[in-house]
Amino acid sequence: MAQTPSFSDRPRILVVGGGYVGLYVAHKLQKKVKAHGGIVTLVDPLPYMTYQPFLPEVAGGNIEARHAVVSHRMHLTDTELITGKVTGVNHSSRTATVDPADGSEPFELPYRDIVIAAGAITRTFPIEGLAEEGIGMKTIEEAVAVRNGLLERIETGSMMQPGPERDRALTFVVVGGGFAGIEALAEMEDLARAAVKKNPRLERSDIRFVLVEAMGRIMPEVTEEQAKWVVEHLRARGVQVKLNTSLASAKGGRLKLINMPDKSPADEFETDTLVWTAGVQANPVVRNTDFPIDERGRVRANPELRITGDDGPLDGAWAAGDVSAVPDLSGGGVGGFCVPNAQHAVRQAKLLADNIYAERYGVGRVREYKHKNLGAVAGFGQYKGVANIMGFGMRGLPAWLAHRGYHGMAMPMFERKFRVVGNWVLGFVFGRDTTQLMDLQSPRRAFREAAAPPAKKQEAAPSLDKGRSEDTEKANAKA
Repeated sequence: MAQTPSFSDRPRILVVGGGYVGLYVAHKLQKKVKAHGGIVTLVDPLPYMTYQPFLPEVAGGNIEARHAVVSHRMHLTDTELITGKVTGVNHSSRTATVDPADGSEPFELPYRDIVIAAGAITRTFPIEGLAEEGIGMKTIEEAVAVRNGLLERIETGSMMQPGPERDRALTFVVVGGGFAGIEALAEMEDLARAAVKKNPRLERSDIRFVLVEAMGRIMPEVTEEQAKWVVEHLRARGVQVKLNTSLASAKGGRLKLINMPDKSPADEFETDTLVWTAGVQANPVVRNTDFPIDERGRVRANPELRITGDDGPLDGAWAAGDVSAVPDLSGGGVGGFCVPNAQHAVRQAKLLADNIYAERYGVGRVREYKHKNLGAVAGFGQYKGVANIMGFGMRGLPAWLAHRGYHGMAMPMFERKFRVVGNWVLGFVFGRDTTQLMDLQSPRRAFREAAAPPAKKQEAAPSLDKGRSEDTEKANAKA
């Protein structure tokens, strides 16, 4: 594979992935590296970074989908951007293999320093029918699809007669009781409630929401008392919360649930909407590199965010975020490592940019990543939430305000912050937007129908019976 000549030949810092870590590292380094005669290059299959904590609000109609993403081209003006996937890295030769998104031939890209920031993907299990019937809550496209699908099912279900088909259309299931699952289900329930109020053919009691969680409790990031309150809160809103329960099959949209741990049957019903939020895993691209990885498929890193093998740190190799195993020096991480969340990714990215600059250009000093956990916040729809901030627990309206305040500040780039806040203000004034967008999966349908020539009307051929009756009449007349 030959090097593509259209890219810069300056000393390159290659950033693999344009999520939290990739965006912040490139944004903070791009001008500084350029001033030293180098170039920051970011490779990602998408032209934007997604602020994933806002996906439930996108699914719930509180935030416009484009406002929950940050354009690379708009904000990384001094960064060399490549839309594609890094499919392999050979650090011994300082080259990465890039597969362009346009389908053209893969090529090798040389670098001086590399940042592995490929993030995480949805973790699934070999459950029959899950791949065909389920959808995640990890991308902006999934959040939009869940929103439009929910509104379409409610509208369609309202036209059906009571029965199994109507029950299936109006049943919505979320698997996974972590933050992502609870927030997604709560926002979906709020959206459904708002949609039903505008539809005289339905009542809220016609809609069924089910949460499936394999563990005995939900949301391990909050206290057990708060977790119990969340379960009570959801059940008070008509949500069926099934703890110690797992999904065994989803074939054809017929869900079979089993009890944990004895695997006995728990429930069986049909649905058209199955949202899977039961965990994430490190991006498997790291398996196609010569970097050391741990048993969970994460790149091994030290507290300075250097990729580290058995013989010590590798020169010019860095990692942060969900794809990396970074020691948690605060002592609070699961297994001694930082948990995969946005709070760590943003903080690590800023330190990583400083460390690379200090190591490469001698400005400042390389420091270790040590954080103070601020706590956790979650929103459950309009004016509802739970929070555990610095050991202080909140719920209801104060927690909801804390949730919006924190994530409003954490949203990257000021112009995006203002767009999100603008959505919230409009929602407060005019209420939740329940407009369904049609035909997103087939946008050319209307044009094809308009462009297709109308079918010609064909004259009906005389029936055999009619011919026989005419022959009979003539025979009778002669007689």
